[in-house]
Amino acid sequence: MKKIGLLMGIFALSFLTVTVALPRAIAQVSPPPFRAEMQLAQEPAPAATFADLVEGMERWSGLFTLYQNSQTGSVYLEIRPEQFEEPFLCFITLDAGLETVGTFGGLDLGDFLFQLRPRSNSVEFVIPNINFRAAPDDPQWRSLARSAGESILYTLPILAVHPDRQSVLVDLGTVLTGDRELSGLSDRLIAALQNNYSLDAQKSYISSVEAFPNNVEIESVLGFSGGGNLPFWDSPALPDSRSFNLRIRYSFLAVPDPNGYRPRIADERIGYFTTTYQDVSDPNRGRRSSVVRHINRWNLQKRDPAAPLSPPVEPIVFWIENTVPSEYRDAIREGVLMWNEAFEAAGFSDAIEVRQMPDDAPWDPADVRYNTIRWSMSFDARFSGYGPSHVNPLTGEILDADMVIESRAIADLGSGKAVLADLNTDVCEVGLSANRRELDEHRCFAAGSERQLAVGAIALSTLDPKTHTDSVEEYIHQFLRLLVAHEIGHALGLRHNFHGSTMLAPEELNDKNITRTRGMVASVMDYVPVNLAPRGQPQGDYFPAIVGPYDRWAIEYGYKPISAGTPYGESRELQEIARRGTAPELAFATDEDLWGVYLDPAANAFDLSNDMLQYSRSQLDNARAMWERLETRSFGWGGESDQLRQVFETIFGYYFSQVDNATVYVGGQSFDRQRVGSRGGTLPLEPIPASEQRRALRLLEEYVFAEDAFNFSPDLINRLVPSRWSDWGNPDRYASLDYPIGDRILWLQTYVLRELLAPTRLSRLRDLELKTAPGNTLTLPELFEMLNNSIWTEIWRDDGVAIGGFRRPLQQVYLDILADMVLENTDVPEDAKTLAWFQLKQLGEAISHRLDKGGDRMDAYTLAHLEKSRDRIFKTLDARLQVND
Repeated sequence: MKKIGLLMGIFALSFLTVTVALPRAIAQVSPPPFRAEMQLAQEPAPAATFADLVEGMERWSGLFTLYQNSQTGSVYLEIRPEQFEEPFLCFITLDAGLETVGTFGGLDLGDFLFQLRPRSNSVEFVIPNINFRAAPDDPQWRSLARSAGESILYTLPILAVHPDRQSVLVDLGTVLTGDRELSGLSDRLIAALQNNYSLDAQKSYISSVEAFPNNVEIESVLGFSGGGNLPFWDSPALPDSRSFNLRIRYSFLAVPDPNGYRPRIADERIGYFTTTYQDVSDPNRGRRSSVVRHINRWNLQKRDPAAPLSPPVEPIVFWIENTVPSEYRDAIREGVLMWNEAFEAAGFSDAIEVRQMPDDAPWDPADVRYNTIRWSMSFDARFSGYGPSHVNPLTGEILDADMVIESRAIADLGSGKAVLADLNTDVCEVGLSANRRELDEHRCFAAGSERQLAVGAIALSTLDPKTHTDSVEEYIHQFLRLLVAHEIGHALGLRHNFHGSTMLAPEELNDKNITRTRGMVASVMDYVPVNLAPRGQPQGDYFPAIVGPYDRWAIEYGYKPISAGTPYGESRELQEIARRGTAPELAFATDEDLWGVYLDPAANAFDLSNDMLQYSRSQLDNARAMWERLETRSFGWGGESDQLRQVFETIFGYYFSQVDNATVYVGGQSFDRQRVGSRGGTLPLEPIPASEQRRALRLLEEYVFAEDAFNFSPDLINRLVPSRWSDWGNPDRYASLDYPIGDRILWLQTYVLRELLAPTRLSRLRDLELKTAPGNTLTLPELFEMLNNSIWTEIWRDDGVAIGGFRRPLQQVYLDILADMVLENTDVPEDAKTLAWFQLKQLGEAISHRLDKGGDRMDAYTLAHLEKSRDRIFKTLDARLQVND
């Protein structure tokens, strides 16, 4: 029997290795195999014969032979002797979920390579460790077999041995429906539901089995029951909270033959998902890392290798599920086919095809043989699109991809209903996938995109009708086309590129002659916002109509056929492609450039143009214009009484996202992957010019901290009432009747203020003074002075003092933050503590002067506020002095 290391070696490619041949370069990772019949001979024969056990069961023959009892649901797996020790693949998908708590149909639950090994009178289900590999002729493989751990997930009793075939029979019930079922979903879900539910064996069973030459498709149903009669959560997705079912699809595959596929080395400058391992046999490991990264891509080969442009031998085919409404199928098809333009740059014509799943199709969308675009209508999905793919973990070859479109917001808008977009939906909900980080990257296009969809729809109804002439149907078409193109990009192996939206100048964004030839963005793999023209200017496309130059370049790197006979020759050609990335439109920044960092304002989500501050200003003005129209506009969408409140809140969230993006400029730095490791010239990190940082502060001062930043009429605020339906169809049924406008504004102001004075940002500003020439960066004193002047404007001017209701809470928050710095309750640079002390001292003296000069003429609110503020300041300064003593 073959060893896994020998078979895996067929697919290896070591970067810059001098070896010409590809075979047998990957590690032996499993112990030497042994024959099943020799092992079984040591044990007594089972009591029941093979024929007895499978009598009357339905037989499925393919990659494996399976037997299913239609009455009990039992499924037996027959394992032939030659299948022991062989590597197989398992892809797991949630076929039907609750459409809530992260369990939606189409959710990727994991994929892995496994082996079946005989031991005594049982079979072990083993996940070998393929993270570390060695050439089979390298003695180190023996050490790897001892030191690289593997996972034995199950030990399955052998029920019988076939007398002629010497194949063995095992029960799959433990693997697919037991307490430790293979997907691991039940454990994660029960933990998420705080152990109020448990897997119910009586309600769990294997529902269907299909066998094909290269794959086996099995569907299991997991039943869950609650511990009592009280519901854990109230969701329309669950008619009775005491019990629910989930349906899981298992695809077991043979490891595919190479069939001309050659793994391609990844490059940090171009965003692909990767398959990674450590090659301990790498002869170049002394000169570079032994970690090998191959990009995930499809096995696309030219039908005519000599032709500059050729159709592929086998195109990548995506099927539109028959559940997709007819009116949206054209937009989906266009979104998929947008990528054919990029493949032409790699030498392929018609690389991707789109087909419609027939209404009477005999196959299931979750079948691994089909790449499907599925339609989800959920109640709490927190995503708009989801596009994972399944790969061969030995090579990075993509074997299957399915996309899910969350349709609720689209369908609501298409039917004339308002779209509710929560304020805080830019942060993705953590799901229940086995690979949580990859899940987040695949499904995060949702959160904020639902708000973008909603805001554009509101603009169509509220802004100048001479500017916004497109119909709602055309608007949805453009949005859906982009959403599909983004998720198909993931299915092709591409990661996010948050630099992609910065290609055009603001004045170019609405010129269709530019956006439909060059592109609106450099990459549709960015989180692209709705493109709303500034007030008084003509409107172009709302969303990109074509892929951008980065997309075409990335596909060229990943898919262009390279005829070089050696890995070294291939790497040289790949390097030539990658070096073109110095062009501004090919800049790349992905998720790890954003996570908890927010350093580079050009690498951001839901921004647009190469001048984000100008763009943000125009969108803040658009938000204010929409608010103004609400003063006189009534919304009858759906006939609900809360439509105006929902629209107001959606605009508020859009307003927030614009000011949030502007904060990144303060203390920001630009990062260029192309410059890492280069000598001379420009550096990878460069501070954002001080002039841009000051522009950002002026914008925040005007739209967040100024006295007149928020002006709403009493009539508008008093119309923001929630719907009073008391059923589950009303998300606001427990909301207060009155709208908490003061709390909402204070929340936004507090968020921005704390962001500007966050320890990380203050430390960056301090460090930038060391990284740049004097006078070339914003300083800490400038930041503190600006905030002090804009938040306490009433104290510094010469006219009378009257501090409004929106201002007094903000000023108290400002005192809270500075007091924490002075009293060393927060970890900020020492200079920031000193400056906070200095600003409080100045402010206290100014307040004292105002109170002494005109306190008797102040209204009661202002007088009490200033007296309290002065008292707080002096007590804080006095406490600091006592601490220092």
